[in-house]
Amino acid sequence: MLSNDVEALLPGDSCEALLLTAKARVIATTTVWRRGVDDYLLLTEPDLAHALLGELRRFRFAAKVELEPETHRSTLVLGADPPAGAIANADYGLPAYELLDTDPPEGAVSIGADALELLRIEAKTPRMGREIDDRVMPAEAGLDDRAVSFTKGCYPGQEPVARLHYRGHANRGLRVLEIEGDGLPEYDAPLTDGDAVVGRVTSAVVANGGVVALGYVRREVLDDAELTVAGTRRARLL
Repeated sequence: MLSNDVEALLPGDSCEALLLTAKARVIATTTVWRRGVDDYLLLTEPDLAHALLGELRRFRFAAKVELEPETHRSTLVLGADPPAGAIANADYGLPAYELLDTDPPEGAVSIGADALELLRIEAKTPRMGREIDDRVMPAEAGLDDRAVSFTKGCYPGQEPVARLHYRGHANRGLRVLEIEGDGLPEYDAPLTDGDAVVGRVTSAVVANGGVVALGYVRREVLDDAELTVAGTRRARLL
């Protein structure tokens, strides 16, 4: 059912994976942690849990499997490689891991939400409800590099994912932008190059004396292009 080869994981290892529709739209993003030979924990965002569990249960007839919801307290630790029993996290552009139901290591200092969001944006990590919705293919969000296996068996959405990978390319992709001013642009604010709409803004945070944003930009846009956000503010690609 999932886009990555979770069966190849060794106990204690983890990987990212997607649950897709038949048309390769993302139902849920997940990190799969193999806790034991026959025990997998699927970590996802709280508001995606119901959809993920429901869809897996709908197809349970195909295999003998028990599916049960669990609730855990997750602590993200940045700046260190994962120790034994921790789950690697690649969302923030630097070594990081998650601890479940465990306090952070001694000496750890908390990080603010805006600082964490800036790291996510700079790492071009997509988030459900912002960069990922029913308009987006995994390749456009950069998810085929980190959450898709092109050698495993069939899964829902495999055909359009493989077709785009082997026979074409995504016409747009996620880019980091620097936007003048300190007001956050609206979600989906259009990006224009001259008179042409070439993308849209999906996430933004005030930082570095301006606004740092993440958005979809068409692949033919040059790196040194001067873009306009919502027709009024200048932006440049980083």
